[in-house]
Amino acid sequence: MKLHLAQSKNRNTFTGYGAGYVSVNGTAYRAPLVVTPDTVVADWPVAVLAELTADALRGLLTHTPEIIILGTGATQLFPDPALLRPLFEAHIGVEIMATPAACRTYNILIAEERRVLTAMWMP
Repeated sequence: MKLHLAQSKNRNTFTGYGAGYVSVNGTAYRAPLVVTPDTVVADWPVAVLAELTADALRGLLTHTPEIIILGTGATQLFPDPALLRPLFEAHIGVEIMATPAACRTYNILIAEERRVLTAMWMP
């Protein structure tokens, strides 16, 4: 599916997604990644949700997000709530959703000039 955003102000936006990929600014990615309005981390080392750790989530805080969206692939899956503790302690909002919904939600939030980060696995 192609996504369109009226105005991105030179920010990273999701421009499409499909089976096994997402596109950021027209570039397709096929492995887990982290996206902020300013940065794409294409080599995020958490290969599958089952490998997610509190330390991996804590590492996302270096990007100073106010909201973190976890895109869990083709379906919505929930990590162990204890893993989210570093985010809650830092007063960071957390949303967990399927990757297609994460792409759409991220685009809406950056259009509102929110400091959002998404970490995701491919649908």
